[in-house]
Amino acid sequence: GVNFEGRFIYYVGPVDPVGDEVVGPAGPTTSTRMDKFTDMMLSKTGLLGMVGKAERGPVAIEAIKKHKAVYLMAVGGAAYLVSKAIQSSRVVAFEELGMEAIYEFDVRDMPVTVAVDSCGESVHQTGPKLWKSKIAQIPVVSA
Repeated sequence: GVNFEGRFIYYVGPVDPVGDEVVGPAGPTTSTRMDKFTDMMLSKTGLLGMVGKAERGPVAIEAIKKHKAVYLMAVGGAAYLVSKAIQSSRVVAFEELGMEAIYEFDVRDMPVTVAVDSCGESVHQTGPKLWKSKIAQIPVVSA
């Protein structure tokens, strides 16, 4: 089997490498569709967290909080930039599935943001509230 203990899952379908690339463009895919599996994956695998794009729903956020995990958000549309953080890549399971196989990546300095922390705080909830309060403080000047 595949050992997930102390690791992260990156929701990605990497493109085949060209030339001396480790992987081709490897931008994140939407994580929301994995929400219903989050509690099971965290409870049975020893994962530290997940990396993907998009907001996580209440079920996933509660599972992340319960297991003291984290959800990191990678920048969608920056697949080439993200791929440069991948130092090595190897298929560890389901090779016949191509880009849907399970890969092990060695990653360094990947540009991500903590989107849901281990206490269940989500930037998708706190961010808009913060900016709404800041915008309300901007004086309106009429001509």
